[in-house]
Formats: sequence, C-alpha cells, structure tokens
Amino acid sequence: MKFIGFAALLVVWAGGMGGEARTQQKLVLDPAKSVVNFTLVDALHTVHGTFQVQQGEIRFSPAGGQASGMIVVDAVSGKSGNSSRDGRMAKEELKVESYKTVSFAPTRVTGELHPSGDSTLQVHGVFTLLGAAHEIDVPIQVQVDGKQIHATGTFALPYVKWGLKDPSNMFIKVNKEVTIDLSLMGTLQ
Repeated sequence: MKFIGFAALLVVWAGGMGGEARTQQKLVLDPAKSVVNFTLVDALHTVHGTFQVQQGEIRFSPAGGQASGMIVVDAVSGKSGNSSRDGRMAKEELKVESYKTVSFAPTRVTGELHPSGDSTLQVHGVFTLLGAAHEIDVPIQVQVDGKQIHATGTFALPYVKWGLKDPSNMFIKVNKEVTIDLSLMGTLQ
C-alpha cells in the first residue's frame, strides 16, 4: 500500500512533458534510491516505517496525459523498528504469504511537467492491495535535473476500508488510514 505513492510520482513526472514533441516517454525507477515511508497513529504513539521499492517503470504520453506501467513494492520488506509488530503486520495485515507485493499502475497524469526544475502533478491510477484493485489520485512534487527525476508525495491510504485488518484492540485504537510519504528516484529514458 505504500508503493502507491511512488507509482503516482512516476506517472506525474511523465505527464508533465507536454511541451516536447515526443509521443511516448519512459521513466525507470532506481529501487536502491527509492523508498516508501509510512506513519500510523494510535491513541498512545505514532509508528513510522518503510517499505522498499522492488521495481518501477512508467510509460506515458506527454500530449494526452495517458500513462501505463507499474510500480511494485515489496510487502515483505516492511520495517517499523519493532520486529514483533513487523511480523504481525506482514502475517495478519498484509498477508505476505499470499500477497508478496503491492503495486500501483498509473493511468493518467494531470499538471504540467517542466523539462527542468520543479513541477506539481496529480497521478491517477490503480493501487492493488491484497489482490484487490482500488482507484486513487496521488499528488506529486517532481524535480527534474537532466534525465534524473526525484518525486515526492504524501497521501492518506484508507487501509481498513481497502480490506486490511484493523490492528486496533480493546486497549489501543489505531487510525483507519495510514499516511504514505514517497521518495522516488528515477531516470528518463
């Protein structure tokens, strides 16, 4: 569920190339330099953690805003600094034995991507979590430096509504949305 943000970021960047004559562009993420951060708040404390991007490639048409491709996040890689909590999250909430990845497939980008400098975009696509597809819009800030792209974005993911187990119990009440912060690095090819 965390990778949705980075997928959106790629799509956003691709959509902003409207001033160029190219009919199609391709953005490839660098998994070693990309990360999906998450924050989950309960009544007693705030949990911060990360997920690793497994791969990501986005194709887009700057003229029309259409996009395709996929960003894949390794669901097994979730780390919050507490191995017991991480084990429960993997087994009970993310069900990693059956669903080893979470993905985002962008379909549309709005906003103008500048050939260099900063741009603000909105990426629409399909986020797949526990095998179920959910449409989502993700706001993305993109920095272009030559062929290098750095995209960031923050959004709320309604994980309980989307079928994940609510980790609340009679003593601890957990928010029903998790905040996702993306930091995605990639290359325009």
